[in-house]
Amino acid sequence: MPRTAAPLLASHSPSPGSPNSPVPRAADSDRRRTNASVILRSVLEHGPVARSTIARLTGLSPASVTDYCARFTELGLIQESATPQRSKGVGRPHVPVDLDASQFLVGGVHVAVPYTTVALLDLRGRVVAERRLRHDTAGDRIEPARVLARAADGLGALFAEAAGSTPLGVGVAAGGWVDRDSGSIVDHPLLGWREVPVREILGSRTGLPVHVDGHARALVNAERLFGRAARGSRSVLHLFVGNVVDAAFATNDEVHHGPRSQAGAIAHLPLRGGTEPCGCGRVGCLQVELSERTLCRRAREAGIVDGVNPTHVVTAAERGDPVAVRLLTQRARMVGRAAGLLLDILNPETVVVTELGVMRREDCLRALREEVGDARASAVVPTSFPDSVLAVAGGSVLLDVLYRDPLSAPPGLSPGTI
Repeated sequence: MPRTAAPLLASHSPSPGSPNSPVPRAADSDRRRTNASVILRSVLEHGPVARSTIARLTGLSPASVTDYCARFTELGLIQESATPQRSKGVGRPHVPVDLDASQFLVGGVHVAVPYTTVALLDLRGRVVAERRLRHDTAGDRIEPARVLARAADGLGALFAEAAGSTPLGVGVAAGGWVDRDSGSIVDHPLLGWREVPVREILGSRTGLPVHVDGHARALVNAERLFGRAARGSRSVLHLFVGNVVDAAFATNDEVHHGPRSQAGAIAHLPLRGGTEPCGCGRVGCLQVELSERTLCRRAREAGIVDGVNPTHVVTAAERGDPVAVRLLTQRARMVGRAAGLLLDILNPETVVVTELGVMRREDCLRALREEVGDARASAVVPTSFPDSVLAVAGGSVLLDVLYRDPLSAPPGLSPGTI
């Protein structure tokens, strides 16, 4: 059984706007949530950090910062640093606070086409355990109930190995059309899934809170919280290129979802120079042109690989195979054309690209940027999480919920068993 967090102890008179103040109106509740979020994120970004510094960074009163930090400490989210910091003037040393990454873990699930990734992440978004579960097929169909049952079992095994930590919940990310509000995968053509109630299935099997979102949106939030690629950007586009190709767009710290979270469906955008026939009847649609399935098929036709694992193409390129290098750089150039198209439409400050060649090879990143053009090349950067991008995507769905509203569902106060 997971441990529970300490109860709320209202042992002092709260300051206006503090987490212990009465909350009679919706506006007060919104302000309380926003204040809690910016303070906890300040600790995430700057910790160990003095409370006075948090007040200066956030513009909140020192009394309010102290109240929120006291609540976060009671919940086990932060702790005081063991080493006080000497102040520049006279007076007692500051005792800085930092995240307590030792108590809580979140589960992450990413559903890809060939396999599902299950992982555990700490409060800093660091992956502490990860497994890949290859999908079994029933004929040509990948059964969602079986995939999600195996994911729940896989998470259970990881949590059992992390004895002594408290699970906060589970984040789930996937490609296709994912509806965050209903917690379902509405349509994933490559998996053959329609209206799959992911939150309901995993929640019943784990006994934990479950949040679900699309993987491109999840990775925008991961960059916002834990990454370096988009730090300081007011608008960010994320382009995900795997077997599924999709995108997400965020402005001023908010990811756009649209009705039923259908934003980011770019699979059938036409790509200049594309030659692959698409099931929609056209040629050169973005997803079929850039898909890892297409890359692997071309590599098999060239005699480079004999399977469907795109990392084998990268391995061949690392061994000096010129055809493998050509396939990867050509694909990167086509990704650059897709990025350029989206730059024209949305004009973001930063474009983050998750694509195998761009993550692994400088020549692929260079080819992508050349295709985008000199004027905007520096705006296009690879993901901050090349070694664990799928695990981070899943876990960041839950961590984003925590950091946006850290006091609404205190960790450990809604314990489950897994």
